[in-house]
Order: sequence, then structure tokens, then C-alpha cells
Amino acid sequence: MANDYEQRLIRVLDYVHDNLDGDLSLDALADVAALSRFHFHRVFTGITGEPIAVFIRRVRLHRAGILLLSTDASVTEIAATVGYPNARSFARTFRDGFGRTPAEFRARGTPLPPLRLEQQGETKMYEVTITDEPERRLAVIAHEGGYLGIGKAFDKAGTTVMARGLGPHLGAMLAVYFSDPQNVPEAELRSAAGFEIAAGVEIAPPLEELHLIGGKHSVLRHVGPYTGLAAAYQYLYADWLTGSGEVPADGPPWELYVNNPMDTAPEDLVTLIGVPLT
Repeated sequence: MANDYEQRLIRVLDYVHDNLDGDLSLDALADVAALSRFHFHRVFTGITGEPIAVFIRRVRLHRAGILLLSTDASVTEIAATVGYPNARSFARTFRDGFGRTPAEFRARGTPLPPLRLEQQGETKMYEVTITDEPERRLAVIAHEGGYLGIGKAFDKAGTTVMARGLGPHLGAMLAVYFSDPQNVPEAELRSAAGFEIAAGVEIAPPLEELHLIGGKHSVLRHVGPYTGLAAAYQYLYADWLTGSGEVPADGPPWELYVNNPMDTAPEDLVTLIGVPLT
């Protein structure tokens, strides 16, 4: 019997195949899956093994290849049919995918390669618990770009709160991640770094106020260097979440840092990854 996540993703697969020239944005596909836009792409990538953008491109090119070999439609018409209103852009993408221009492909009658997903390696297990998390008021510095560069935002946030004498009003150090690095270009990734801060304490620029919803969460405990967090996210979304029967709520995932790399060896760092649940 198909599980809930299988049914959600089958709806997405059907929708993409039936609407190659339509709205295939992350927001639209998240609505089809009835999943939060913060988590849809991670769930999709975790289960299928490929980012949603790669999947869409693959389906579009495969459909284009079939049309090139089975119809007399022009390259421009086929490009529009599979969601490329710009024929030149389509031709470049097709050549990158198949090694030939659409015209060359049609002339040679090249058979299509099989559609296969990459095989995933052995999965590491992590401790995941379901907890009741409090609402959190944060004072943060926004960060744009690669997540490994978020340390700059932490440094700026830490310096600012200390310079203002806010230390006694601070709680845990957290980061909030609004984008999935497997589906969003690195330059467009959005995140924020900062601290829990007591109610009523002023938050002034360059600090920004950010609120995290409370309630039911899945919380994964990761021990080790921060470079291992990507694998932990993969486990949380691809293995634990899909087998748990739980559904993520409309809120971004966050990381809470139990200790500090300034005085803790990398192998002893403890990070909690939280995902709100419905």
C-alpha cells in the first residue's frame, strides 16, 4: 500500500509530466504535494535522489527528444511545448543534455537514454525525537549565499549583542535556513544567524527580529563537524520523515548549537536540527 509521501510525490510527478509548459515553480509544486514550501524540495530530493529542478529539466528534455523523433513539429514549437519559450535557450539546454543540437538529434534519429535515478549510498542513522518546542524570539543577522559562509553573520550578530550589553538577555545560538541548497542557486540561498532573546528587549539594526513557531517538532541530534550536517538533513527528510507518518508544518528548519566551535573540538560539536510538524 502506498504511503502518504509516496502519494504526495506521485501527484507531483503526474503534474510535472502533464504541465511541462505550465507553472512548475517550487511554490506551485509544494501546493500539489500539500507540503510546506520550506520542506517540499528537501522531501522530494531526499526520496527521489535528485533536486526538483534536475527532475523537471530531465523530463522536459526527454519529452522534447520524443517529439523530435516522432513528429514534424518545428524546434521552436517543441521548445514551447516542453516549457522553453526561448528556442535558443532550449537548444543550448538540449545540447548540454544530449550532446547534440535538436536538429542534429532529429537528423540522426538518436535513441533516448533510459531515465534512471542515481543510486544512493549507505545511510547513516541519527537520533531523532519528537518534541514540544517553545516559540522563539530571535535577534539575527540575515545571510545570503552559501551556508558555509554563515559564520560571518554569526560573528556580526555576536559582536553586536555583546557591544550592546545584551548578554544577560540571550538564550541559545541558532541559525534558520529558508532555502534548500540542492534546489536553489548558491548566490540566492537565504538564512539567518543569531540568538534567542528575551521578550521586551529592543532589537535594532543591523539586528533583525525573527520568530520561530513553537509546538510539535522533529529534532535530530548531530554530533560532529558542521560539514556533516548535509548528510543529517538527508537522513531527516529522506528516511526518518517519510517513514514516520509526520508532515512538516509551514516553517523553516533551524539549527540550535548546543556548544561552541571556539572551545569545542569539531568531533564533539552537538547540533540540533529542528523541523516543525503539523
